[in-house]
Parts: sequence; C-alpha cells; structure tokens
Amino acid sequence: MTPTFETSVPGIVIAITFGVALSTIMLWMFRVPRAVSADVAKARRSLDMARLILVPTTGSAYSQRGVELACRLAQEQGASILLVCVIEVPRTLPLGAPLEQAEAEARSALDTAREVVALHNLPVRSIVQRARTAGDGIVAAATDHRADLIVTGLASRGEHGHPGWGHTADILLHRASCEVIFDRVPQ
Repeated sequence: MTPTFETSVPGIVIAITFGVALSTIMLWMFRVPRAVSADVAKARRSLDMARLILVPTTGSAYSQRGVELACRLAQEQGASILLVCVIEVPRTLPLGAPLEQAEAEARSALDTAREVVALHNLPVRSIVQRARTAGDGIVAAATDHRADLIVTGLASRGEHGHPGWGHTADILLHRASCEVIFDRVPQ
C-alpha cells in the first residue's frame, strides 16, 4: 500500500517543526555575545563572587530594609544570608554577663529578619554577637564567618537627629575586611 498525501501530512508537519526547532537551537548556541571591555567584565565578575552576605539587624524599619536589599542581591548571585544582631555590652560588665532583656530583643529582631529572608527562599543563618560596640561586633562576625559582603540599612538621621553616618558606619568603613553596602532610608 502506497502512502497517500493525507497520511503523510502529519509526518511533513513534524519534520518541518523539528527542523525549525533545531535551527533555532543552533542559532542560539552559536551566537556571539556582545563584546564588553575588560573593566566591565571585571566589575560584573566581582559581584558574582559574593557567596555569604552578612546583614546586621536591630529590628528597626531601616534595618529590615537592609535585609530586603541583601536578599535581592543574594538571589541574583546565589548567595546565602548571615543575620547578625549585636548586643552592645557596657564596658563596666564582662562580655559574658547575662543581659536577658537585650538577648530577648536580639532574638526578636533576628526572628523578624528571618521572616523577610524566608519570603525569598534563601539559605539563612543567624547569630547573636556580643561586643563593646555594634561596629566591632559586625566586623568580628564578618571576619569569623568570612563574609564576602556586608549590607546594612541606615537611618535617615544619625545620633541626636543630626544627619551623618554614625559611629557604627564609620567602623565598618574603616575596619571591615570585605565590601560594605549602606542603604540609607530617605526621610
């Protein structure tokens, strides 16, 4: 029995569809990417290297905004998040002194920050760090955990309502061993 035109139409349609799909795939595979300068390529690669993003949190609105920004950066790069809440221990007390109120506030701030990270389905760890100043605690945590990037939110006003970076930001700028990104909330 010889094939008729009506019985070979589906075969022709399948062959044409296969040919078009194969041609499209081949064109995509062999396309030449747009040329970029070495400086642009280096800048792009440098951001892809962040695998652990440290985010200090206090539970404040500007702090949670920093967590959100870090999550968006982490999604782009496939990074994980390390949340840090620093308990500032007065110099009159030893670092290991019990501070139940401060520890409860730190756990609450970390719980809220973990909720933000959970919305992005990112790997997250959280720690409570004790230090004499918040900046020293953040720098110590970044060094101990080998953070690639610190992302922190800043209030629109510094201490006593004056505009400025504040002591913590100053410490991060001068002592952090990794890149630091500040997110200042507009007034």
